[in-house]
Amino acid sequence: MKFLKSPIRLLTACFLFLTLIVFSCKKEVSQSLSSQDEQQANVAASESDAEAEDVFNGMFDDAIGVNSDVGIGGTGLFMRNAAANYGANTTDGRSSNIDPAPACLNVTIATSGPAGSPFPVTITLDFGGSCSGADGHIRKGKIIINYADRLIHPNAQASLHFQDFSIDSLNIDNSTSFSITNTGTQDKLQFTIDINAKLARLNGNYTEWHSHKVITRTDGGTTNTPLDDVMQIEGNASGKAQRNGVIVAWTAEITDPFIKKFTCRWISQGIIKVGRANLSPSSRWMGVLDYGNGNCDNRATLDLNGTSYQITLH
Repeated sequence: MKFLKSPIRLLTACFLFLTLIVFSCKKEVSQSLSSQDEQQANVAASESDAEAEDVFNGMFDDAIGVNSDVGIGGTGLFMRNAAANYGANTTDGRSSNIDPAPACLNVTIATSGPAGSPFPVTITLDFGGSCSGADGHIRKGKIIINYADRLIHPNAQASLHFQDFSIDSLNIDNSTSFSITNTGTQDKLQFTIDINAKLARLNGNYTEWHSHKVITRTDGGTTNTPLDDVMQIEGNASGKAQRNGVIVAWTAEITDPFIKKFTCRWISQGIIKVGRANLSPSSRWMGVLDYGNGNCDNRATLDLNGTSYQITLH
């Protein structure tokens, strides 16, 4: 009722709001930012993309590594126990491992199919209020994974959902969607990954991340352990990030496939080009993020306008 008594005030507020939107859009698509602004924008974009890539790459490892009934078993958070328990193998040679690692992680498995059918199955990873892992990260909340079939089977699908989940000081919004589809064959294991996520910190920094990737196993498929498996990652991403008051919309394209080994927590090789949205691909402000030469470390190098910056992966 208060608005009905003040129509001029309402119209003024709407005008100011629309003006702000138009101004913001013009600023976002501007091709003439200062050198300092271009540098800040690309560093913010590259850091946010690398952070999201690191976090969700780890979750992929967890989803296929919980046990050999739903995936390949023994990867991600479940690697240490699997490595210690080889010998008790299933008929296909993969180690069966449903023991949670770390001990503070509670894993529950529930099936909802007809009697005698192992699928669909829901696995909940409950980290409680604080759970410190062997990887040095502290996790809270839940990751709920729904499997329609075992992920090594062609066309099998799984989806990840989040309930008040965080890793260290990074919160994953409950609306985040994460799907995994086996788009490979019996002879060539391949997964298509689609993610729409929002990650936020208490200081106001956030990342909106939209990612489409294809992950192909290129080595290790003939052995009885996933620990020698090597994955090649191709695809692209886009998003919006805020870093210390700088807001930037950006796009990213993998130009040299990422190499991911299950024995390494991080991507160890590959190149991705990251730039502000609407920036020309040939612009000197298009950043090149290089993950290295295959060595397992938490470093990546951002080359931007002739200057190199070190990016630390967490």
